[in-house]
Amino acid sequence: MRRLFTGAIAGAALPILTRMDPETAHRLGLAGLKLLRPLWPPPRTPSSLAVDCAGLHFAHPVGLAAGFDKNGDYLDALGAVGFSHIELGTVTPRPQPGNERPRMFRLRDADALVNRMGFNNKGADHLAARLAASRYRGIRGISIGKNFDTPLANAGDDYLACLRRLYEFADYFAVNVSSPNTAHLRELQDREALARIVEPLAEERLLLARRFGTRVPIFVKIAPDLDPERIDSLALQLPALAVDGVIATNTSNRLEDFASQLPPGASGGLSGRPLHARSLPVIRRLRTRLGPGFPIIGVGGILSADDALQMLAAGADLIQIYTGFAYRGHFLLDEILGRLTQARGAA
Repeated sequence: MRRLFTGAIAGAALPILTRMDPETAHRLGLAGLKLLRPLWPPPRTPSSLAVDCAGLHFAHPVGLAAGFDKNGDYLDALGAVGFSHIELGTVTPRPQPGNERPRMFRLRDADALVNRMGFNNKGADHLAARLAASRYRGIRGISIGKNFDTPLANAGDDYLACLRRLYEFADYFAVNVSSPNTAHLRELQDREALARIVEPLAEERLLLARRFGTRVPIFVKIAPDLDPERIDSLALQLPALAVDGVIATNTSNRLEDFASQLPPGASGGLSGRPLHARSLPVIRRLRTRLGPGFPIIGVGGILSADDALQMLAAGADLIQIYTGFAYRGHFLLDEILGRLTQARGAA
């Protein structure tokens, strides 16, 4: 009953929020969710939906993608919605303001967003403090990146700094080398550059695992705009680098179909419904090349239960939502979990 009550409040607020400036709406929506959290018991999910992936146990496949709560300020409130896992960040070693506003644009007719936030966050120390105080007992992922003013040649130092500072609080790390909103970051997806980032992380993890008594999985998050040959190359490279899984995909920088709906010269990453058709082929190709055992988290344009089922059928072990949650709130999560319960009950 309480979930119905708070759901009614959320349902009334969503149409108002979706007509506001998107970044302001995002901030107000999270603040409202934090106030409602004590009234919002999480949904109960059957054990048949549980997923074991990368050595971790997930209550069900559906999580919240990175970028929604960069600083861990709303982790407990978002956890109460019922996500099996929440990916925080992207966090950088030092706080940074991100790009100048406006930096988020709503494409309402396309159920999409374009953002050029630029890794705005309060830094690794702040996130560590929030995680230490959190009561959320789901899986806590942390997306890590480099500060905007760190030279690309020294990017590995920033990823290592985040790993060291946050290791004791993380259930997994996501190495973000695919955001289109930090200059030249996607160059780190190239074979040699990626190895220079990931190999030191894997070596450092050996030391941290002995210190803290647990081995934290490392995922790499890739772009949807890679050509098939690069996807095939990554499928060979990632297991060889001792990476535990791949997150496919980040936002797309291909905005040509939406130029007339954006301010002149606007750039950024596209998320939402148009991204679904770009992410699915990447996931299918990765699954074909990687085989059945390598973990894949599928992200991109999940706005309905049908979208979620398609992504799982394409080969994702877990899925994450972002823009769909911004547009539809907890109703999207409830719909997906309901359909999964029906599908797996019937199976």
